[in-house]
Parts: sequence; structure tokens; C-alpha cells
Amino acid sequence: MSRNNLKKIREGMLLSKSELARKASVSPLTIDRIEKGYPCRMETKRKIIQALGFRVAEKGKIFLD
Repeated sequence: MSRNNLKKIREGMLLSKSELARKASVSPLTIDRIEKGYPCRMETKRKIIQALGFRVAEKGKIFLD
């Protein structure tokens, strides 16, 4: 399981899983799995990082692995 701050950041921005999923063009199930620590593709991470308004270079703030 990979560690991440996705849930904390998403909730801090008052976004639901569905809202983030829509912004990132991924499924809400994908967001749920990532928040639980399951791995995902680099492309999916990039989409989520950008949907949250971060730059790809700031990925360490969200994904800790």
C-alpha cells in the first residue's frame, strides 16, 4: 500500500470524492482506492495533482511514495 495525503487535502478543499473524480477525469472508485493506499498509474496521479490545483513538481505534498 502506498501512502498519500489525498483524503486530507481533498477534505481540506471541501471536495467530495465525486467532485474530485469529475475534475480529474477518473472514477470516484479510483479516488476511493487511492485514498485507501492502493497504487495507481503515474498518469492518474498527474490528473489528480492538476485537478487539485497543484503543479506536478509538488507531487510530494500529496503522494508520499
